[in-house]
Order: sequence, then C-alpha cells, then structure tokens
Amino acid sequence: MNPIIRLKLSAMMFLQFFIWGSWVVIMATYLGQTLQFDGSVIGRAYSTTALGAIFAPFFIGMIADRFFPGQVVLGVLHLIGGFMLFAVSRITDPGLFFWVLLGYALCYMPTLALVNSISFVHMSDPGKQFPGIRVLGTIGWIAAGLLLALINRIWGGEAFNVEATAIPFQIAGGASILLGLYSFTLPHTPPRAASRRPSVSEVLGLETIGLMRQPPFAVFVAASFLLCIPLSFYYNFTHLFMTEAGVSDVAGKMTFGQMSEIFFMLLMPLFFVRLGIKWMMIVGMGAWVARYALFATGDSGSLVWMLYAGILLHGVCFDFFFVTGQIYVDRKASRHLRSSAQGFIALITYGAGMFVGAHLSGWVVALYAIEENGITVNHDWQTIWLIPAAMALVVMLAFGLLFRDKVAPADELPAGAPATAPATPAKK
Repeated sequence: MNPIIRLKLSAMMFLQFFIWGSWVVIMATYLGQTLQFDGSVIGRAYSTTALGAIFAPFFIGMIADRFFPGQVVLGVLHLIGGFMLFAVSRITDPGLFFWVLLGYALCYMPTLALVNSISFVHMSDPGKQFPGIRVLGTIGWIAAGLLLALINRIWGGEAFNVEATAIPFQIAGGASILLGLYSFTLPHTPPRAASRRPSVSEVLGLETIGLMRQPPFAVFVAASFLLCIPLSFYYNFTHLFMTEAGVSDVAGKMTFGQMSEIFFMLLMPLFFVRLGIKWMMIVGMGAWVARYALFATGDSGSLVWMLYAGILLHGVCFDFFFVTGQIYVDRKASRHLRSSAQGFIALITYGAGMFVGAHLSGWVVALYAIEENGITVNHDWQTIWLIPAAMALVVMLAFGLLFRDKVAPADELPAGAPATAPATPAKK
C-alpha cells in the first residue's frame, strides 16, 4: 500500500473514533447531573445510536454504494453531523434533545461502515493491512478520553468538571467538521454497486435467517441479542456511576478499557488454540458478570481497585464476545453469505439488542434513583449493577448448556457437506 494513502486512512480512522469517544462516554453524567434528566430519558438518548445502527444498512446499501463516491458521502455526513452536535450542546429540553441526537446518529452510524469500505478499496492485502489502520480508531477513542482528563487537570476543579458539561459535544462537533473537510482529500472511492440494485434482504442480511434453521446458530444469535441488553448498562451508565462514586477524571480512566482491548486482541490467537469458539464466548460472557459484580462491590476508597479491574476487563468482555462472535459467523456462513451474515449479526447486537438494553438500563437507573427535594443526588448502584450481572449470568449458563457446535469454514468442506462437524463431547 502507498505510504501516503496508509497515512491518510489512519488519520481518517483516528478522527472517526475520536468523535464518538468524545461524547458518548460522558453523556449520562452531563444529562443526569447537569440537565437533571432521569435515567429513562438518558436511556432513550442512548437508544439513538442503536436506531442509527438499524437504519445505517439501508443508507449504505441503497444510497451510498450506488450513487456517490465514498469519500464524498463521508465528508457530507460528518459536516452535517458536526453542526448537529453543536446544536445538541445547546439543547436542554429532553424531547428535542432526543430528536436532534437521533438525527446526528443517523448521520454518524453509517460512517462506521463507510470508513471500513474506503479502507478496504485501497488495500492490496486487507487481512494484513487493515488491523494496523483500524487500531488507530481505538487510539482515537483513547485520545478523546485523555484530552478530557487533561482539560480537567488544567482548567477544572471541584467547582468545574468538563465531563459534566456540553463541552465534549462541542469538541466532537469540531472534530466532525474537521473530518468532514478532510474526507474530501481522501483517495477517490467510486460507488461499489452503481449498476446493481440491492434487495432489502441483502441490505439487512436477512438471507442469513436460513442459517437459523441450524440450532447452534440460532442459540448463538439468541445469546448475542440477550447479552447485549445487560451490556448496555456498562456503555451507557459507567461514567455516571463512577462520577457519583467520587472518582475523578473518569473519561481518562475509562480509556484503560480500550488499552486492554488492544492487549487482549493480540492474545486472542493463543486463546483460540486452547479454548475454541464456545469457551472463548463463555469466558467473554463470564467477564461481563465479573465486571458488574466488581462494580456492585467496589467504591472510590479502599476498594477502588475493583472499579479499575472492572474497566480493565473490557478487553476480555469485548474481544472474547464480539470479535469471537464475528469469527464464528464468518466460519459458519458460506462465502457468498459472509458479508450478509455479518450485517445481520450487527443488526441483532448493535441494533436490536442495544436498543432494548438502552431503554431497560435507563428504566432501571431511574427506578433506583435517590432524590432529595425532588432532585436526583445519587443512585443505588449496588442494586443496579447486580441486575445486569444476573442477566449476563443467565445468558452465559443457557449458552453453555445449549450451544453445541464445532465449525469449519464452509468453503473448505466438500460440496454438500454441512458446516457443522460431527458432534464431539463438549469441554467442561
């Protein structure tokens, strides 16, 4: 790959995730402490990204892939999104906040697939080249958290916490406009399917539903959907929890999770050899149970290490569940269905699962709010965290009992042979 193109794509990926990491981590604290929105309203706000994930395939599959160059679509979406983020930072009405943020999510979520598409087009060997570029996205997310921590250290104090203000939205808006302008300098990426009209089933990955006739795949899909419901508690409310617990510079400390993600990603090949897909996913599910148990037990005093340990488990939680699941889908589906299958599982997890989880987590947090004179001053976090812990534990146990599958890549099997290998005793 041309070094200049690699540098341009790396910068694109860095800004793409710097934008998201700037606002999504702190939003619950800003809405809860500064605007005094209750947990259910906060949950609805977080559901906007899930709705964006549900509708993004329509946009990418039926518009962006057929009519416009990828870098142009990316630029326009980020320019519009940047101005919408500045608008969001000025809104204090719960209803209007939801609708404007939803408009932003509908602009941003399609760009997650676009940056991948643009990158793949300009790579000679995506398998070797893409990881080195994609990791800049994780570094961008980390940089966003560290920047907020730095601002707090320089200008903040007990009377001012930048993470509880609208400033992160403004930082994200500025970065979005920057990426929007920068996108027009990216290598030309023509529409991929200008001469072909994709069907709705292709766009949503619905062709993959045929795989649901196989019980192991159906169990996997159901577990993935159900586990994403308790997962939303972490993504949506950890910042508010740690802020109320008295932890400082929370956004910066939460980046330890992304650092852990990079570390465990490097170790995944070793674990695959020893554990296999089923037990990799069980370990990932168990890590979510352990994380929530640590959050329910820890505090900002002598037990603060439990909170940090819960954050550091993110590498196991994310890599062993999401990444392993994507690998399973890739191995389970035949070659012509692999892209469709990945789109389907993304719709089930990041879309439907996170949407339900956003609303449920918001309702639970609102239910256990502690009020004084009609103002929320804290929450019963121990009870709150035990609820997703119990949910994740049930999903883990059910998956362990019901999932029985050992797969080989479908295209490596003889014609007509099933993807599922002969049953073997499950590891205990």
